[in-house]
Amino acid sequence: MVEIECLWECNDGLGETPIWVAEESSLYWADHVGPSIDLNGARKPSIRRLNLATRERTVWPMPEQVGSFGFRERGGLIAGSNSGFCAIDLERGTFERIFDPEPDKPFNRLNDGKIDRRGRYWCGSMDGKLTDKSSFLYRFDADHSCRRVAEDFAFICSNGIAFDPQDTRMYFGDTKGGMIYVFDFDIDEGRIENRRPFFSVADYAPAPAIVDGATVDAEGFYWFALNLGGKILRVAPDGRLDREIDMPVRTPTCVTFGGADYETLFVTSQQAFAAPEELKQHPQPGSVFAVHGLGVRGLPEPRFAG
Repeated sequence: MVEIECLWECNDGLGETPIWVAEESSLYWADHVGPSIDLNGARKPSIRRLNLATRERTVWPMPEQVGSFGFRERGGLIAGSNSGFCAIDLERGTFERIFDPEPDKPFNRLNDGKIDRRGRYWCGSMDGKLTDKSSFLYRFDADHSCRRVAEDFAFICSNGIAFDPQDTRMYFGDTKGGMIYVFDFDIDEGRIENRRPFFSVADYAPAPAIVDGATVDAEGFYWFALNLGGKILRVAPDGRLDREIDMPVRTPTCVTFGGADYETLFVTSQQAFAAPEELKQHPQPGSVFAVHGLGVRGLPEPRFAG
């Protein structure tokens, strides 16, 4: 039996990029606050942590939106933010801007990203107005070099990046295009090629439902949040819809596996696009959930090599 547990009614404006840290028994994630933000307003973007052993809750305010992040082998975080790639030290409270791949695009910011098993950070950008195909995919390496990949592929908003367990595929969700693509992935060369359609979100669910954050389980199946559609979907490697999980909110945003033996699916959500009547429901949009009893196992997230 699948059981959905509300872990924290944390009222995230836009919760994203959950990561399980086994040695701490803790789930980390980012709250963007909203698609755009008044940095002088009352609500600040943040990174959050929930220790599932002690139930301790920690919130670190951020100076700007963190679209995605990963842990570094040397400690701290690597992240994609409004101003590009950055290094974050939560304990020291530092936020170091490293490189902006799109300094000529004032409305763009970095959004969804994942680290591969060689320690590279793959991250896509997005147009903050959600109107222009001005965004691209980037690979950020341990030496802090950055290169644009799949140069002929432009989109409005990146999402759903994930790597299969064999390191032969990279998945990518084109949020506004309503399509999940798959690339051939060469982990030795750090190269992606041969982009092709994998799963049509537009054919599965009518607008405004969109593909959001994703992960891959140990069997190679792709899991993603159907934001504004109220579901988590599991898609087989051949592109066949395998499973649907109905969520108690309409706005799930991202998924990751963790907990004992990585058998729990953690789900973030958002309030930013929720209607006023939805905000009155319990548990509120913007909560963090745990889905138990799925009968599948996930994989730990790699760490950035730099």
